Amino acid sequence: MFAAIQSRRLYRQVADQIRSQIEHGQLGVGERLPGERELAEELGVSRPTIREALIALEVEGLIHIRMGSGVYVARPIREKPVLLQAEELEGPFELLRARALIECAIAEEAARTVTPEHVAAMDDVLTQMARTFNSPQVSIALDRTFHTTIAGIMENAALDRVVGELFDQRMTPYFTKLASYFESAASWREAFEEHRAVRDAIAAGDPARAKSAMQYHLQQSQLRFSRSFDEELESDRGHPVKASKQK
Repeated sequence: MFAAIQSRRLYRQVADQIRSQIEHGQLGVGERLPGERELAEELGVSRPTIREALIALEVEGLIHIRMGSGVYVARPIREKPVLLQAEELEGPFELLRARALIECAIAEEAARTVTPEHVAAMDDVLTQMARTFNSPQVSIALDRTFHTTIAGIMENAALDRVVGELFDQRMTPYFTKLASYFESAASWREAFEEHRAVRDAIAAGDPARAKSAMQYHLQQSQLRFSRSFDEELESDRGHPVKASKQK
């Protein structure tokens, strides 16, 4: 059986357990892994933690997530993995939660000190963003600029750095792979409308509404990741899968 997970950085430990089963031949090449819900229940962790672990293993090339089919072992382990070595690597959902805590407070304060120049700067970014829904890399860059522009309203170099560094974590292989399952022109249009709501609240000098709009935007970001990944893994719920057992 899988062993229950109990301490921090959970997705890494989940990935370690699955990797160990592959390494010891308990999960063979081409074998389908248990479903996300089943793994979450057996390991005693949340489903987002399972998603983070599976994405990490897919980046390593150990598993493959197939549209409308499930998650399969792609190859046996031939060498020690590199991508999970760095303890400082946070999972995508962990980063989004951290951003929500920090950026909601920033948006609230920004609404108290915003100037016409700050509003013009936000408008400039949004104008560019409205033309780039079909260009993900450009949209991501403008997304970063929008969030750092709001942080810049505070005129605090430490906050500028923190917001920029947290956003830059979505450029890691983990986040990039996860994004590949949900990002589209439609999702970028959704994000654009959420950005515009944040802009309007800050421009109106309404701290409570600005905080709420930013909170909604970052919550929706988490839901977009979760919803699409769920669809990938659970579109074939009618096919029962047995969990592999450790010896």
